[in-house]
Amino acid sequence: MSQLTNQVILVTGANRGIGKAIVAEAIARGGKKVYAAVRDLKSAEPLVKEFGSKVVPIELDLSKPQTVIEAANQTSDVTIVVNNAGALTMTKALDEDAVSSLEYLVDVNVSGLIRVAQAFAPILKNNGGGVLAQVNSVVSTKAFPTSATYSASKAASYAVTQALREQLRSQGTEVVSIHPGPIATDMGKEAGMENIAEPPSVVAVAFFDALDSKAFHVFPDTMAQQIWEQYRGYAESVIEPELELAAH
Repeated sequence: MSQLTNQVILVTGANRGIGKAIVAEAIARGGKKVYAAVRDLKSAEPLVKEFGSKVVPIELDLSKPQTVIEAANQTSDVTIVVNNAGALTMTKALDEDAVSSLEYLVDVNVSGLIRVAQAFAPILKNNGGGVLAQVNSVVSTKAFPTSATYSASKAASYAVTQALREQLRSQGTEVVSIHPGPIATDMGKEAGMENIAEPPSVVAVAFFDALDSKAFHVFPDTMAQQIWEQYRGYAESVIEPELELAAH
C-alpha cells in the first residue's frame, strides 16, 4: 500500500514548477485527492485535465489572508499541507528599493507561511496530526548578494518553520523544511540559474521520500546536498534536537 493512500494533500502554488511536480508525485504515489491552491483558478485547469477529479482547484493567495481562511474552510479533510508558493525579487541590500522589496517578500514568504499554519494546523490536528511542509531554500542558510532580500525572507521563513516544528509536535503534526537549490522553474530562470538547474521532480521525490524517514530537513538537489554536507552537523546537533535552554 502506498504511503499516500487515503491521504488528502494541499499544495500552494500548485500550477507550475515545484508545486506542479508535488501534485504529480502525490497522485503517482496513490494520494486520494490533491487540492491545487492557486491565486487564479484558471491556472489549475491543466492539472485537472491531466489528472482528472483527483485534483480540486481552490483559490489561495498568501498575501490575502481571507483567501487562506476561506481555503481552509473548504478543505476540512486535508492531512498534508505543502506551502510551496512564494515570491522572489533579485534585489541587493544597497539597491534603492531594497526595503520595499524586503517588505513585499516578508509578507508573502514569511507572513504567508504563518497564515497557512494558523489556518491549517487545527485541521491537521483534527485529522490525526498530519504533515505541514514548507518550501524554503538553500539561501535560508547561505545568503547571496544578488538576492539579499529574498535570502533574508527565506531565512526568516526557515526560522518560523523550526518554531512550528516545536509547537506542533504536541498535536502530532510532522513539520518538514525543504531547501532546494537551483531548480528549473520560472523562479529559477529569474534567478539566472537555468544552466545548472535540476528538474522540479527532484524536489517532489525527495520530499515524499522524507516522509518515510520522518526527516525535518530536505536538501533535494546536487547544490543543496553540497550545502547540507557542511551544514548537517550543526543542524542535527542544534536545530533538530529538543534543547533545554537555560533562562538568563
